[in-house]
Amino acid sequence: MEILACRRPVLVSILKNRKLIKRCNTYSHIQQRSMSNIMLRRMDRNPLFKINNPQLSRHFAIMRVLNSVLKLRYLVIGSAVGGGVSVSKKYQEWKDSLPDLSWLEDIFPNNDVANTIQTSLKSIMDTVQNIDFAKIVEDISPIVTKAATPNSKDYKQKLEISQQELIEIQLRYQKELEKLEKENKELRKILLLAKNHKMNMRKVKKSLIDMYSELLDELNDYDSNYQTQDHLPRVIVIGDQSSGKTSVLEMIAQARIFPRGAGEMMTRAPVKVTLSEGPYHVAQFKDSAREFDLTKESELAELRKEVEVRMKNTVSRGNSVSNEVISMTVRGPGLQRMVLVDLPGIISSVTQGMAPDTRECIRQMSTAYMSNPNAIILCIQDGSVDAERSNVTDLVSQIDPHGRRTILVLTKVDLAEKNMANADRVNKILSGSLFPMKALGYFAVITGKGSQNDSIESIKEYEEKFFRSSKLFRDSIGISSQLTTRNLSMAVSDCFWKMVRETVEQQADSFKATRYNLETEWKNNFPRYLELDRDELFEKARGEVLNEVVNLSLVSVKDWEEKLNAELWNGIAHYIIENVYLPAGYSVNQTNSTASFNTMVDIKLKQWAEEQLPRKSINIGWVVLKDMFKTMFEENQNQKLQASDEILETLKTAVIDEALTRHSWEEKALEMLRVIQLNTLEDRCIKDKHNWDQAAQFLTSTLEQNLKVTDSSLKEMVGPSNYEKWFYWQSSTAEQTKRNNIKYELENLLHSNPNHSNLLSKDEQITISNNLKQKNGTPYELDDIWQTWYLVYRRHYFKTALENAQNIKKQFYHYQESNGLQNEYYDIEMFWRITRMIKVTANVLRQQITNRELRRLHKELKEVLDEYSQNNEIKCKLLTGRRVTLVEELNKVKQIQEKLEDFIQALNKEK
Repeated sequence: MEILACRRPVLVSILKNRKLIKRCNTYSHIQQRSMSNIMLRRMDRNPLFKINNPQLSRHFAIMRVLNSVLKLRYLVIGSAVGGGVSVSKKYQEWKDSLPDLSWLEDIFPNNDVANTIQTSLKSIMDTVQNIDFAKIVEDISPIVTKAATPNSKDYKQKLEISQQELIEIQLRYQKELEKLEKENKELRKILLLAKNHKMNMRKVKKSLIDMYSELLDELNDYDSNYQTQDHLPRVIVIGDQSSGKTSVLEMIAQARIFPRGAGEMMTRAPVKVTLSEGPYHVAQFKDSAREFDLTKESELAELRKEVEVRMKNTVSRGNSVSNEVISMTVRGPGLQRMVLVDLPGIISSVTQGMAPDTRECIRQMSTAYMSNPNAIILCIQDGSVDAERSNVTDLVSQIDPHGRRTILVLTKVDLAEKNMANADRVNKILSGSLFPMKALGYFAVITGKGSQNDSIESIKEYEEKFFRSSKLFRDSIGISSQLTTRNLSMAVSDCFWKMVRETVEQQADSFKATRYNLETEWKNNFPRYLELDRDELFEKARGEVLNEVVNLSLVSVKDWEEKLNAELWNGIAHYIIENVYLPAGYSVNQTNSTASFNTMVDIKLKQWAEEQLPRKSINIGWVVLKDMFKTMFEENQNQKLQASDEILETLKTAVIDEALTRHSWEEKALEMLRVIQLNTLEDRCIKDKHNWDQAAQFLTSTLEQNLKVTDSSLKEMVGPSNYEKWFYWQSSTAEQTKRNNIKYELENLLHSNPNHSNLLSKDEQITISNNLKQKNGTPYELDDIWQTWYLVYRRHYFKTALENAQNIKKQFYHYQESNGLQNEYYDIEMFWRITRMIKVTANVLRQQITNRELRRLHKELKEVLDEYSQNNEIKCKLLTGRRVTLVEELNKVKQIQEKLEDFIQALNKEK
């Protein structure tokens, strides 16, 4: 174990840093690299697992074995010049250096894994041993010798033959290399599964590309007043509509993940696809936990449907495209690690059903994405149409005129070979001599066979077969590295990671500067406050709102009942006076019998208590609770004004108003209150002098108040008095003068008959009208007389009742001696019943509030707060100001900066 502990760091370093193929540091040499060279250097670029075995220090790593095998290609080419002896010697040296593979059994206790690896390595060795080096030297040497003799008669003919034979040899060995790559892919899958099995009991760290993808998502959501730009690289896939843009992305992802449309625009929003390596071929959306198995056609169909639904949901009504990004991760064995963004295709004109500004929106969106100085532009050009019809190349040339980050991809070259009269134009495109635009690299790919149902594997086989047999490309030596989507994906991945390493530290420095600026602004403007974001401020407001309910429970019984008594009388006073007291009192004057008063009062009060009074009382109780809550809240805020946080006031007020609006009185309290009120109103007997005085005082104050209101209404009708006219220079209108004359005649009538009923007979109305006509010479309408009579008699009644109330105020003992049988006390008895009913009702409502309604209101406040806490729109509306936005912006910058630093550390470790 001590040996293992000492050697493990060295072993891990070897496994992480060894590459099967030496990578080219300068991407500008893409055109000169051969297809086999690109494939060889990418077969196993990263270590997949760490092996705890001390015997490994005595052996080569697996990657050294594969590296040695794949270097045979250089031996083969070198044999054309060096001869068979040198090749044989090199081969023998390499064969002797092969390690003993028995140590694999110690690494993998599972015999199946060890056997699979040994079988793969044995297959590689057998393939190498079957190569006839002597035959290769014999085939190549004469070709090279003859081709190098320019003075021969048939020099040109032999040169062509030599070129064809060299291509055939290259393709033959390329096929062997593809076979080795396939076996290597299976081996990597087995090792990945073994790694996952070992790590399933511990926390799995995120892969480098996943960390980078999350970082891009954070930057995409970031919005700053300091305009910190997102300049991190990503691969922007752009092309004309139906140019095969989405198909190229699918070939790189090795799955049909996007919906299809026959000539119809399907990509309506940017789709960010993060490609990473994994044991299983799966896809997953950023905001979903579900994984789609890309090896099953049923789940592929569900994935395409989900993508289509998400695109439609992002497009607002009246628009055809959207800027909202759909994020997706695709994992699988052998996938190149990178982040691609698929954009809507460039269109020439707007068709029916599209928004009028669709063309311009797509161009603006594409320009915005390509304007990132570190974005890699994957420009897709349809090879089956004339180059002059391209829209996308002009747009790309404007953004990247020097072609330092542009890769041109020519699709549908199989159709180009069939349809083009001058097929040499394709080669001109790949050489960069046809288009005016410049590019970092040029590639030709095939992404389909003509059917939407073709599998990725079948398309890849068709693509490889086409490029092996195509006359168009057989005549062009040196462009093999520019063919197939496999070479394209590896080249794009190389360029992507090169740019990532060059720009990520610069981006981190930019966010450090932004963070410093924001922190300085906070210190200068808000030095006394903690850095609380919207959610934290909301939680602070939550506690303060709930404390208000606690404060409400501290209100005294006296305060509750005084408030309820006052509001109950204000709520029922009009009904008592207009519908009960005055009709009953008028009946006494009409019948000259006080018994009718009690009879009418009993009937009306009982009917009212059964139908309207309980509901009215509960509504009044609810209003009192609401007003008391708001009053206490405002008083507490005024007392805590200096210590309170004013930014929370709008939110707290909105929460309280919403909770009070939702709150309703408990229904079961209604029936209980009805019974209590009916029983209370039936009791007419006044037991003691204290109650008598209360009832008398209540009757007197009520009559005085109503008399005052009636006097005011009558004065408004008849105008100012003579005193006011002389001393205050007031005057009457003609209508007021007319009403004043009527009032004078009516008062004379009441003076002559103080016990007159509330009704005027027809004869009395005619008599008064005639008297007024004789005095003033103008006729008076009966309606005017009747309207004036209503107020005159009302005032007369209240004055008479008030005089009687003052007279009987001190007659309790006389009332007590008569046992309440004297009819002249009917009005004070009625008001005693009303007084007692209000007092009992106030007591019941107060108990209901303190025992039940406060708890229910507390619960409703919690519900409102919970709802608001989940609604960012409401929180943004109620918690506003630079103080809030500055904290959130600062937190966002800190979060992005931390992710950048973590990513840089992981990137340096991998390097």
